[in-house]
Amino acid sequence: MPRSINAVASKAKKKRLLKLAKGYWGKRKNVWTVAKNAVEKGLLYAYRDRKTKKREIRALWIQRINAAARMHGISYAQFMGKLKQTDIGMDRKTLADLAMNHPSAFKAIVQKVT
Repeated sequence: MPRSINAVASKAKKKRLLKLAKGYWGKRKNVWTVAKNAVEKGLLYAYRDRKTKKREIRALWIQRINAAARMHGISYAQFMGKLKQTDIGMDRKTLADLAMNHPSAFKAIVQKVT
């Protein structure tokens, strides 16, 4: 008995993967084995860098808060410690936004905690 293959499913699988490779350069966009490897690696990078992005954004918030706090004569660590002591429940994202876009509001927070 001859071997049975499912050409419809395998063609759909290739079509789906080559669609993911759209926009790649050279053989990476249209040669099956090269495109398969490129797409798999790209998906791994995408998964990894979604986590990395969160770390980088948090580090940026901390740098902005630190710079603004030091303009008012207090370090980041002291500022965050005093913020916690006074039970002001603001997160770093909000504090960084205030430091960048509303310096007077950030100054008021610094004065409140010191």
